[in-house]
Amino acid sequence: MAGSLNKVTLIGNLGKDPEIRTTNDGKEIASFSLATSDSWKDKATGEKKERTEWHRIVVFNEGLVGVIKNYVQKGSKLYVEGSLQTRKWTDSSGQEKYTTEIVLQNYSSTLILLDSKDASSGRSSPVEGNKNTNFEHNELDDEIPF
Repeated sequence: MAGSLNKVTLIGNLGKDPEIRTTNDGKEIASFSLATSDSWKDKATGEKKERTEWHRIVVFNEGLVGVIKNYVQKGSKLYVEGSLQTRKWTDSSGQEKYTTEIVLQNYSSTLILLDSKDASSGRSSPVEGNKNTNFEHNELDDEIPF
């Protein structure tokens, strides 16, 4: 088999407001936790069951960071496409730890707001951002229908 694929697609809700950090060279990075839930009926008891999985998302794509800063908050429903990356780090006690994250960077990443609403009309309209769309805050004014 030639080649490989590392792609993750999720639809979920933010557990808390995104965190925006700035690197030493001035680039902004957004990170947040996205919850996905499965529900089913227990065959033995007939009881409804639910399981929530939490996913750590890290966004390096500048255009997407701008969208996140301006439009994403706790409870927002998002469609996310990125790739899995595992990194090693050392905690305060010197123990090595591993974290697996969904990373959005370059052209292969997508972020779509699924629940953005126009406060006056109540209409819902998805807004998609990716590297091909240059989102500048001053370009995202009243012309967007949400």
